[in-house]
Amino acid sequence: MEILVRRFASTYVARCLSTSLTRSASNFRTRFPSKIGSLCSFSHSSVTTVEGDAAVNCLGFRTWHNGGGTFHHSASIDPTAVVEIGAVVHSNSVVGPSVHIGSGSVIGHAVTIGQSTKIGFNVALSNCTVGDFCVIHNGVCVGQDGFGFFVDEQGTMKKKPQMLNVKIGMNVEIGSNTCIDRGSWRDTIIGNNTKIDNLVQIGHNVIIGDCCLLCGQVGIAGSVTIGDYVTLGGRVAIRDHVSVGSKVRLAALSCVTKDIKEPGDYGGFPAIPISAWRRHVAKHSLASRKK
Repeated sequence: MEILVRRFASTYVARCLSTSLTRSASNFRTRFPSKIGSLCSFSHSSVTTVEGDAAVNCLGFRTWHNGGGTFHHSASIDPTAVVEIGAVVHSNSVVGPSVHIGSGSVIGHAVTIGQSTKIGFNVALSNCTVGDFCVIHNGVCVGQDGFGFFVDEQGTMKKKPQMLNVKIGMNVEIGSNTCIDRGSWRDTIIGNNTKIDNLVQIGHNVIIGDCCLLCGQVGIAGSVTIGDYVTLGGRVAIRDHVSVGSKVRLAALSCVTKDIKEPGDYGGFPAIPISAWRRHVAKHSLASRKK
């Protein structure tokens, strides 16, 4: 008898608790309807609907069948593409055949990725197009605003509009944690077959030609123009609005402060022809020994 009484009591308490929670949720929906609509989480029917074989949540995103990632219903993704779990493809993006997008990567609005391109983990692509057969390693950021500011007549720091894009050619490889800024007055362009090492900074409006090599920690300021077959050694710096002609090679730690028009090897700060730089280094080395 005692056991039956306890079961009855526990069942009664559970019913009372369920009724109380239901009334509380109903009162909350009545008092805060805008909150309910924005959160999309109190009713299962408001969270997902079914279109074809994929569930669509309240923001229009679905789960991609090949890899388990998330994509917006307006994106165009080739059936052979892999979008790994944790990756997100946003609205109006185009992902070509055999593309592979790693976990944690975000493909922004209206980004285009060419066929057979491989994208690593935690990559952020926005305001850009990526050509065929590219490799973009972990942590790369492409298409964010460039570093452009000015002081107005009142002495206030203002941001210059950064409204254009990045265009990456075919067969380009970009190393981990490299950043490429979008353009402000012209698109930022990376030419075909160019290879970029880790930790490289490419500013807004930069144009880099075909078949260039950029070694680690290179820094290229805004609006620089670089020709074809240019090699930049590690930690080379190029100031803004400078042009570097085709078939130029710059030694590590060099700094380009003015246009380089003739092909050849350069080095030093400021960068000068390599033979003159070596004589300068030898002269100073000899002088320091005499002291």
